[in-house]
Amino acid sequence: MGQSGSGHIHVASRQRRSEECTVLQADVPLAVVEEILLNLPAHQVVRVCRLVCREWKELVDSASHWRERCRREGIQPCDASRTPEDWRLFYFLTKKQHNLLKNPSAEDVLQGWEIVCNEGDGWAVEGNRKPFPDDTVTKCFVTSYGLCLKRQLIDLKKEGYNAAFTDQVQPHIKISDWYAPCPDCGSEYQICVELLDQSKNPIRTFQPEKVVFPSGNSEPWCQMTHVFKDYGPGVRFIRFTHGGKDTRFWAGHFGIRITSSSVEIYSAEG
Repeated sequence: MGQSGSGHIHVASRQRRSEECTVLQADVPLAVVEEILLNLPAHQVVRVCRLVCREWKELVDSASHWRERCRREGIQPCDASRTPEDWRLFYFLTKKQHNLLKNPSAEDVLQGWEIVCNEGDGWAVEGNRKPFPDDTVTKCFVTSYGLCLKRQLIDLKKEGYNAAFTDQVQPHIKISDWYAPCPDCGSEYQICVELLDQSKNPIRTFQPEKVVFPSGNSEPWCQMTHVFKDYGPGVRFIRFTHGGKDTRFWAGHFGIRITSSSVEIYSAEG
């Protein structure tokens, strides 16, 4: 009896939804329906409205719907000549894009970072001595006369990127790091970023040669960037490690300065 009643309710509910959809189709032009959908939250349109009926599904699945959403919200490809292959994916990746690193500009001292090496007088935080391209960034991490390294481990699942998505889509992963030497003292900068599997074994690694600055230099802030592409399935974590030291072994903090680090996941057309 319970199963029969439950089945009857399910069928009735489905019939009711079909009847409501038929009424909407008869009374409301699809152009008006799409305008309504465009004014609803995107996740609601995908999770709820798309399931109403075949016509609504086709609207929600159309490239034109997501292209129009992007236009209205000012989301456009960096290169206008490259049209996204999947406008819905492009929309959601762009909306979700943010820096996955915590405390990238020393606003919370060393919070969020794991200290790997803390030699000499160790890590410190100072105000920027040189003008930074972004005037909202006012602080930096400073190294000492011994090697100073710090790192963060990013768990992609915790950040909302599930395994199936990462494996199938393989969105671009861009890293960026800003560094500058102390003008009075020579210094050395290094960085290593690894894409790791579930067991935290490296799948791809970006580790350029160390950058060495001589004493008496007047170098401005420099930016290190890299984009991981076509890295294959299995990426579950990102390990970001950077640091350096001074080359004159001066007591205090005259080594490389680092700030405004970032790891971002984005669409290939972003």
